[in-house]
Amino acid sequence: MKRIIAVGGGELKSKTTLKIDEYIAALAKERAGGRRAYGLFLGTASHDSLPYFNSFRKIYTSVFDIKADVALSVYGEMDRAHIEEKFEKADLIYVVGGDTLFMLKNWREKGLLPLILSAYERGVILAGVSAGAICWFEDMYTDSDIMNGGAEYRFEKGLGLLGGLMTPHYNDRMEEFDGRFSRSSFLNAYAVEDNAALLFEDGKPVKSLGTGGAYLLQKTAAGVEKVRL
Repeated sequence: MKRIIAVGGGELKSKTTLKIDEYIAALAKERAGGRRAYGLFLGTASHDSLPYFNSFRKIYTSVFDIKADVALSVYGEMDRAHIEEKFEKADLIYVVGGDTLFMLKNWREKGLLPLILSAYERGVILAGVSAGAICWFEDMYTDSDIMNGGAEYRFEKGLGLLGGLMTPHYNDRMEEFDGRFSRSSFLNAYAVEDNAALLFEDGKPVKSLGTGGAYLLQKTAAGVEKVRL
């Protein structure tokens, strides 16, 4: 089975997503079977922030007893062969928030994208927050333009492992996103708040996790319909 957990936002360091992380860790342990589960951290969107990795390790190793490792691709510290070895060991790939478009460009240029897609096909758990949540979808609502000196959120193409459009941080951008979505050509969209997540199995949404809200927005003859998942 192929699984993706898309987390709308939250903080590992302050444990606001701890119940979601507990669920993700349980899936990784299930995949590992009798051996210790191995979680691979991809901090590309945050320019390989090591403090961010340390927060991941403190939660996933100290709390959930998962071996935590990191693949660094931004500054050239690791060669492709070393990174590939880490992917082969992974039961979980955890992708952090930050600059989504920079992350996808880096994955393509440094050769990580084929490794990620191959891991997904093998049943490795893919999980991520914000940029690490929207990247799996066909379309994304992202603030990468703002991060790079622009002025607005934009619709951009994602990897297409999951169909549809997604926005994270829905609690912070609800009014703006609802308006942009209603005027767009999109027919449906997933909108996930901070401290909430959606679990997808084999490309289909199965359930929501966490304390925040997760919604499906659909255009109908009467307007935009919003359903809590």
